[in-house]
Amino acid sequence: MTEWWEQPLESLDAAQWEALCDGCARCCLHKLEDADSGEVFYTRVSCRYLDTETCRCRDYRHRSSLVADCITLGPANIADALSWLPATCAYRLRARGEPLHPWHPLLSGDAATVHRAGISVRGRVVSELHVHPDSYEEQIVHWVEEGTR
Repeated sequence: MTEWWEQPLESLDAAQWEALCDGCARCCLHKLEDADSGEVFYTRVSCRYLDTETCRCRDYRHRSSLVADCITLGPANIADALSWLPATCAYRLRARGEPLHPWHPLLSGDAATVHRAGISVRGRVVSELHVHPDSYEEQIVHWVEEGTR
């Protein structure tokens, strides 16, 4: 029997869509885009609303109104986000027809596996409240795209 998370993203209801998130919070990191190449670089600078211990938004319900460039992902706009979502992201994987990683909470049954696997941002980031925007370039990290399986 096929699990609901193996179904096409368009077939998921709102609760399933939300449950597909692995809780890594990598999408909550500030990103820089090279104007010439379009390449996206992740920084270790997190959104001010990110609880860096739980890797969850402190005001998830209002995030899009609180943060002008916070994107609410859904089946209708997932294709636009594939260029900047991390390779480990469940939404990106499923949009490409790939399986979830073994550490994903839906497979492991434990929300902490994403942290134990070293995939989440826990212990690796600093809030934007403590970093001047002019120094984001100095905060670029490469671990976001490493260790995907």
